[in-house]
Amino acid sequence: MSAPRSRRTTSLRDTSSDSEKLEEATGSWDDALDWLKLENPNTLSCSVPHRSNYKCLLEAERVVAEGHGVVLVNTDVAGILIVTNYRLIFLSEGTENVIALGTIPLATIEKFNKIVVKIQSAPRQSDKAPSRRLLQVIGKDMRIIVFGFLPRTKQRRTIYDALLRATKPSRLWDLYAFICGPSKFTNLNPRIRLLNEYFRLLGRGSFSASMEMIEQGSYTFSNDLLRISSINSNYTVCESYPFAVIVPKSISEEEVLQASTFRARCRLPVISWCHPETGAVLARSSQPLVGLMMNMRSNADEKLVAALCDQLGGAKGNRRKLYIADARPRKNALANGAMGGGSESSSNYFQSEIVFFGIDNIHAMRESLSRLRDYLDTHGTTSSDGMSSFLRHGGWTWGGGNLSSMSASVSSLGDSGWLIHVQSVLAGAAWIVAHVALESASVLVHCSDGWDRTTQLVSLANLLLDPYYRTFKGFQALIEKDWLAFGHPFADRMGMPTISGNSNMPFELSRQSSVPASSMRQSSASPTPNSHSQSNYSPIFLQWIDCVSQLLRIYPFAFEFSPVFLVDLMDSVLSCRFGNFFYNSEKERHQVGVSENCGCLWAYLADLRSSEGRSHVHCNFFYNPLKHDGALYPPAAALAPTLWPQFHLRWACPSEAHAGELQDQCREMSLKLSEIQKAKDTAERKAKEATLAMESLASELRNEKQISGSAVALAKKASKENAVIKRAIQSLGCNVHFSSSGNTAVDIESSLIGRPQSLMSSPSRRESDATIPPNDNTDLSVSISLVGDNVASDNPFSRVCEVLCPLGSRDGGCRWPDAGCAQLGSQCVGVRANFDAIDRLSIYDSYFHHSFSLLELEEIFFVSYAINEHKVLLIKKLFDLYFGSYIFSSFSLGCFELFKYATNISTTKIW
Repeated sequence: MSAPRSRRTTSLRDTSSDSEKLEEATGSWDDALDWLKLENPNTLSCSVPHRSNYKCLLEAERVVAEGHGVVLVNTDVAGILIVTNYRLIFLSEGTENVIALGTIPLATIEKFNKIVVKIQSAPRQSDKAPSRRLLQVIGKDMRIIVFGFLPRTKQRRTIYDALLRATKPSRLWDLYAFICGPSKFTNLNPRIRLLNEYFRLLGRGSFSASMEMIEQGSYTFSNDLLRISSINSNYTVCESYPFAVIVPKSISEEEVLQASTFRARCRLPVISWCHPETGAVLARSSQPLVGLMMNMRSNADEKLVAALCDQLGGAKGNRRKLYIADARPRKNALANGAMGGGSESSSNYFQSEIVFFGIDNIHAMRESLSRLRDYLDTHGTTSSDGMSSFLRHGGWTWGGGNLSSMSASVSSLGDSGWLIHVQSVLAGAAWIVAHVALESASVLVHCSDGWDRTTQLVSLANLLLDPYYRTFKGFQALIEKDWLAFGHPFADRMGMPTISGNSNMPFELSRQSSVPASSMRQSSASPTPNSHSQSNYSPIFLQWIDCVSQLLRIYPFAFEFSPVFLVDLMDSVLSCRFGNFFYNSEKERHQVGVSENCGCLWAYLADLRSSEGRSHVHCNFFYNPLKHDGALYPPAAALAPTLWPQFHLRWACPSEAHAGELQDQCREMSLKLSEIQKAKDTAERKAKEATLAMESLASELRNEKQISGSAVALAKKASKENAVIKRAIQSLGCNVHFSSSGNTAVDIESSLIGRPQSLMSSPSRRESDATIPPNDNTDLSVSISLVGDNVASDNPFSRVCEVLCPLGSRDGGCRWPDAGCAQLGSQCVGVRANFDAIDRLSIYDSYFHHSFSLLELEEIFFVSYAINEHKVLLIKKLFDLYFGSYIFSSFSLGCFELFKYATNISTTKIW
């Protein structure tokens, strides 16, 4: 086990990037670099060609340089250090997993330094200990990381030179955002989105902007008080303003142009937000050019400012009050008078009051963030000197264990001043909201140039006033309107690329180029870039995002997005992966064609959310739009800020940055509850389907029972009818044999017939002398023996036919001219079994000249039914004609009654 590290007398922070420096140390880096002794330095030289197939590479990302055997000193992790055209990537050795702490986009790097640490040899050790080669990287995202390289290799030089080239591209198209292109994150023209937001503010949300509308200049809509002006459509009035601005309707275009000359950089007063009910407006501008004696005036500017506090509620003579909020300290405003600037006088602006917020300038913010970063690196668990704060000795560190050292540490946090500056911005925005929403007053906000502190205050006040801006869509519209369109110089403040030289393509790039501060009036010439410096760098946008995170902490139900969304948004802005925040103005982005040539940050963030919907970490789990559907009025006591753990502590104290994340825990519980609910719904659906299936089976079972019962009833009925038929036929002197088999016929035989002919009878039978095989589809087959007409019979019963035949005439003839007499065995059946003749049967009146008894008609019906069932209709007709209206109500009932009656009278009446 290695010995604990001793205290280091010098720090690796704040070292120069221009040359290598030797720093003496009493401690040792052996704990971090011992494993490198096993490697052969000669095998790790820069001559080894780099790979290009790392799985972590993004689209269009290519490797520029790489170094093996590198140690991340913050965590004592060894791996591979890669420089690409987009990032500095640190991969673990072997697995090649990306280590987040050591991976940083090139644009997020604020500066990097080469450091050499000379290690003293032990007292009894004769060999001279080699120096340690280190590379320190300071990021804009609150981290300081240090990499250690093997001695006697050129890997550090290779990485350092690659960083110099990659972080300072000479051409516009060398930026990764342009190399990658829009890809799948296409970008709608931001000017269209700006017009749509203007339409919403004017109450014209039903209109939708388009490029055709912009090209034709037909977007100048208005309401009763305000209008959209196109005077800056070519960016000739103010280069840092958008192509369209909202001004009071009573102010003409000529007056707008005159008023612009009285404001620094021609940033005249324009309207950022309007109260939809009271008409109170929130306006912004730059400082007035009143001069050293503060005696310069402009009638056009005073008229424009006075129009902001138009009549209150339409009442004549009752004008609303106007507050002019100067974000600077009073002494700074007076000092600007020496350079031609200054502040307004309330005597020159009718019914106005001047208020100073006392927010410091960009330089104070830059130094404050630097001190905060150093504090977190010193007292964090992943410090850049490779030593945890808990292991340091001495009373000046937290690890000393005494209360005085802890108090000193907390005091150093306060000395950074970052939280005080955040509180000043929050308090100023809360003051604006109270006067606009509660007093119905109009407020004009400005600082020196009107694009730093003014943008912070106006956008934060908008966020508190309008619930729409607290949604994903509204938050995007707010940033694009007040930060991007109104010319916050992102290139200067965040060290991003900007246009240099003339306006001819191709463009060259420089960092931190800006117009000299002494130039108050806008020049028509293109600005000349300064050398690479940090004079204009300042974390203004980061400070505003920090303020938004404080409001999220105070009002957890009011925002649709979460603190994680703010972190990812800030990382995306700093990384320059997308072009939305390039350059210093809308004019420059439009001139280069950023929206057509680069990907869109908003599309990228929306794509992340689309995969998980409302359960994504960007969505605020506690968001309730009904709880805060109006303006938010944070009291002064609630505006005491704290460190933003998700951003400030994520590198220095990674475990504490996520400690106590109630929202994450609730989100996990919600996901589990959602899964349980889905399982419950699935089970209920299956149970319902099973219930319906059981009900369907029960219904089918009932139907089967009914069908079975009907079949049984029909079988019983058929059995009874068969019995009746059997008795009826047997009463005629025939022998009847039934068989239940479908292939077995029922044979009807007569011993009185000498030479019978076999005949298969069925309802479709039409021939009397043919033999037809049994039908498999019928349940009963009948075999009937018939005697031919030419066969003479001396049977005494043949005379009975002559007597009983209702169709016989007195002279021995037949009244049925189309048929002869037929016999079934020895019994008279009344008609010949000639079905074709029966089909051609006609009813003649002579049929009814003879008087029949009921018994005779019953016998006629019987024997006719035995031949062919459907021919009984003829007999029924005879009954109806003979008796008028007979007792039958239906054919089947009549058949059954006649059969029943026939069985009782056949033997006594016929024989």
